[in-house]
Amino acid sequence: MRIHFLGAAQTVTGAQFLLEVNSHTLLLECGLYQGKREESYRRNQTFAFDPRQISAAILSHAHIDHSGNLPNLVKQGYAGPIYTTPATAALADIMVRDSAHVLEADVNYVNKKRRKRGEPPLEPLYTVADAEKVAPLFHPIPYQQPFEPIPGVQATLVDAGHILGSAAIVLDIEEQGHRFRLWFSGDIGRERLPLLRDPVLPEAADFLMMECTYGDHPHHDPEEAYERLREVTVRTLKRGGKVIIPAFAVGRTQELVYCYNRMLQAGEIPPVPIYVDSPLAVAASRIFQHFTDLFDEETRAFVQSGGHPALNYPQLHYVQSVEESRALNDRMDPMIIISASGMAEAGRILHHLKHNIQNPRNTIVIVSWQAPDTLGRRLVEGAPVVRIFGELFDRRAEVVAIDGFSAHAGQDMLLRYAQASQPSIQKLFLVHGEPNAAGALTEKLKEIGFRDIHYPAKDSSIDL
Repeated sequence: MRIHFLGAAQTVTGAQFLLEVNSHTLLLECGLYQGKREESYRRNQTFAFDPRQISAAILSHAHIDHSGNLPNLVKQGYAGPIYTTPATAALADIMVRDSAHVLEADVNYVNKKRRKRGEPPLEPLYTVADAEKVAPLFHPIPYQQPFEPIPGVQATLVDAGHILGSAAIVLDIEEQGHRFRLWFSGDIGRERLPLLRDPVLPEAADFLMMECTYGDHPHHDPEEAYERLREVTVRTLKRGGKVIIPAFAVGRTQELVYCYNRMLQAGEIPPVPIYVDSPLAVAASRIFQHFTDLFDEETRAFVQSGGHPALNYPQLHYVQSVEESRALNDRMDPMIIISASGMAEAGRILHHLKHNIQNPRNTIVIVSWQAPDTLGRRLVEGAPVVRIFGELFDRRAEVVAIDGFSAHAGQDMLLRYAQASQPSIQKLFLVHGEPNAAGALTEKLKEIGFRDIHYPAKDSSIDL
């Protein structure tokens, strides 16, 4: 067997791994590379293989850096099955459609400027019409149900605890008389995250491909994050302000909605209205509510003990229209607004920040990592003046950053994950991580006895 590391190799974006087994090809992930515009377009447009020759594909979860280039794969001729969990199939469908809408809108904006300069128009990487062709190729497979994507390979999806429907991909391979197990972690979740079950740890893996996004440090306990969110919310509401939270539409928004449900049922915050204002987040929340069987025991016990359904309760309002979204900014009463995008670079959150950032009664709560040069990062760094829609605004609102809501495993959990199959592991591959994170984790792994650790470069290959 040969593994080609084509994306999320020595970086955290654009996951894509191609396996050659028994004269067939199996693609794990088909994510969008996200970076500078020209480089991103070039890397996403061109595959290192002929999509028409791929035998089958398996998708670990719906995040765009894992699923977002599926429409382009199909556009270039792939017509085989895409195996994934039922929840991931539902989430990935709405996410690639949303991605296509954003790509089309971005190209339309750029083409207006190019037209003025007499330059030819650009084409989007893919269109909404392209994205709509992905869903018919999904083959939903429940957790723990073995299937054969290609001859000689038995695959099983196990809960990764990262987002709803996320899975590690377990491949039991028989090739030329040899049998071995390759375990691909996908993105590993954390223990005790709201809503989700804990990750299933590797078992009897001969080869482990493991993400290392936060290989250089552990995370704070999710309960600590919950307490900080409660304290900030109480403080803001007491002074009559609004709590404004930029949040990723899938995963983070639903975690926050559930945390506020807990606070309300416990009487820890006053019964103010809570608004989820993002079309993608609203659609994703509907899917979460359809797959409540995937929630953890704590969430199910909370609902059964008399709490309202985890993501649907009287104080919670899912904003349906642009008009309803705009109306929130005309109101001065205390409320909580959760809106995308998570780094405050696009979406309705920008309108809420524009109208509320200069009021010292309000608080902007940052609950995820913010990339350099984003509005979210400037807020975290305490910028006194920020630019929104080309206008300058004095930042008078309080800004609070809360660590601990990350859906990725920290260093401590990654070590436990690897150790679960330490006696059987022959080689360990670190993927989906920057060099500093991979280097720090490699040292820790060596300290506990691992020796054959690889950090593959993009476009490199290895034979097993």
